[in-house]
Order: sequence, then structure tokens, then C-alpha cells
Amino acid sequence: MKFVMLLGPQAVGKMTIGQELEQKTGMKLFHNHQTIDLLHPYFDFTKPAHHKLKDLIRREMFKEMAVSDLEGVIFTFLCLFGVEGGGIEFIEETVQLFEEAGAEVFIIELEAALSTRLARNQTENRLLHKFTKRDIAASEANLLETAEQYRTHSLPGELPYPNYLRLDTEGRSAADSADAICQHFNWSTNLVER
Repeated sequence: MKFVMLLGPQAVGKMTIGQELEQKTGMKLFHNHQTIDLLHPYFDFTKPAHHKLKDLIRREMFKEMAVSDLEGVIFTFLCLFGVEGGGIEFIEETVQLFEEAGAEVFIIELEAALSTRLARNQTENRLLHKFTKRDIAASEANLLETAEQYRTHSLPGELPYPNYLRLDTEGRSAADSADAICQHFNWSTNLVER
């Protein structure tokens, strides 16, 4: 079992690269909007119930996935570093859960320029898979607000995991980024080639 966490700000390419990794490796993608969009019609982001249920669903999914016969799991996540409740505790808990189940954990931080992310915010694939992003004006405002107010990348040593990669996706297609990840972790010999 491999557990891969793709981290980074909005529209950096987490889901799209996760989709490519899913095709290349046979691991299953569980992207963060699968829980966000499930709950949003009933409890939007401003409701405490949204965050409570989102975290509960994710944790229960992870518990079952960690002991399943899945080849691996790819999860996407936006962490607000340096903020209480911003997600670092969630990362640590999730990594611990998978490690205790015997999984090999990989943490990958993705980055790209703000202008690139603003362009990617409107792509067909993103809007197809994330209905809460279809209001482009609201989605763009949220992206810009997050970029201005929060730190969405770790500082050196803040994610002290042995299988760690920071990847600049600027100028790379999702397929190229996925290839770079597979090459970095030498997955081509044990997962990609079947």
C-alpha cells in the first residue's frame, strides 16, 4: 500500500496530476472536493457542520483504505501552514494512520505562479469535477484571498517525511508532472510497468 498526499494551493494541479498518477500507477484518487462537494448543498463552507462532517468522512475513508487491498491511495489537500486548524495536524494524523497500517507514505508539494493558477482555475476538467468552482468569479476571489492571507507551502523542515518532493508545475502538463513524480520515487519499476 502506498499513500500519496498531493499538497498545494488552489488550481496548482493537484486533482489533474492525481488523475494522471491514477492512470499510470493503478492507485486510486480520492480528491478533496469529493467530500467538499458532497456536503456543500447541505452545509456550505461557513457552517461548522461542513468541516466536522468533511473531516469525519475523510478519516473513516482513510481507515478503511489503509487496511484494504488497494494498491495505493492518492489524496489532494490544501494546507494553510502556520494557522491553527489549517491542516498540518490533519496531515500528521493521516500519515500516522497509514504508516501504522504498514503503508509507505509520499508527500508531494506542488507549486506554480499565481497567474498560472488563475488560468487553471477555469479549465474544463476542473469545472467538470468540482461544481463549487463553477462560479468563476467567487472561485477566483477565494484563490486570490487565500494567496494574500495564507501560506500554502511548507517551510524547510516543516514536513519532515523521508519520501518528500516539492515540484514546480509551471510549464508542465499534468502528465509531465506525474511522470516526474514517478521518476523521482522510482515508481516506474514497481507500479507503472505491469
